[in-house]
Amino acid sequence: RNAHILDAGCGPGRVGGQLHRLGHRVVGVDLDRALIDAAQADHPGPTWLVADLAELDLTEHGIDQPFEVIVVAGNVMTFLAPTTRRPVLQRLRAHLSADGRVAVGFGAGRGYEFDQFFADLEATGLRTDARYSTWDLRPFGNGSDYLVTVLSATAEG
Repeated sequence: RNAHILDAGCGPGRVGGQLHRLGHRVVGVDLDRALIDAAQADHPGPTWLVADLAELDLTEHGIDQPFEVIVVAGNVMTFLAPTTRRPVLQRLRAHLSADGRVAVGFGAGRGYEFDQFFADLEATGLRTDARYSTWDLRPFGNGSDYLVTVLSATAEG
């Protein structure tokens, strides 16, 4: 409890809202003003911000504490323009505490191949600590059509 959590690409705030109800300090970010408005209306308590993940600098919003956990759920990575994927991963890493973790989930066949995602992680100073094929932590394998991965920062990134 009381973890500092970033809900990146938060949409209408379901994940961040639930994490807040469980006792965590949550900041949710989405590019879509209408989704942030919905999050603010439906899930009071967290800090909800309109921002572009590829240019994310939360110090501009007075948030300078790094996050212990960053959640990127709901196929957020597949909604990104291919040219912004690495910048988004770099910005997430920049906001992650030294011993923090990033949880990312997205489906196959949506324009972002898993192998490319893993290459992008390596290029941006993030490493895979665990891979699963579902949010309920079933094993990831060659035939998996969904990826949930837990990441941490590399020392040299």
